[in-house]
Amino acid sequence: MTTALVVAVTVVAAALALAGIASTVARRRIGLLHLVLAGLLEALLLVQAVLAAVRLAGGWELPETATFLGYLAGALLLPVAGVLFSRTETTRWAGTVLAVPAATVSVMIWRLLQLWEAGSG
Repeated sequence: MTTALVVAVTVVAAALALAGIASTVARRRIGLLHLVLAGLLEALLLVQAVLAAVRLAGGWELPETATFLGYLAGALLLPVAGVLFSRTETTRWAGTVLAVPAATVSVMIWRLLQLWEAGSG
């Protein structure tokens, strides 16, 4: 895991959360911008997961491997679940439904970095 990638994930997640809140305030459903940001967020998270998997397979040891893998899996699933749930939401709250997992991912990714930095290769 790299700090630069964590920062990139955080920026995209924050942009998605802000877009979701903005659409809620404007009383509109989510649109293409939301889907593009969610797709970009998921792509960055997949890159992060692949990098972590390669390093773990190469012998990197973590003091809390199960916690790390749980956070990683959760972070990967949250944007997808948020998009699916927000697409079925027929009210103006669809943006908020998408903003909550985006904000959650931005916190989870920093916790993943903390767990990663505690490890040793």
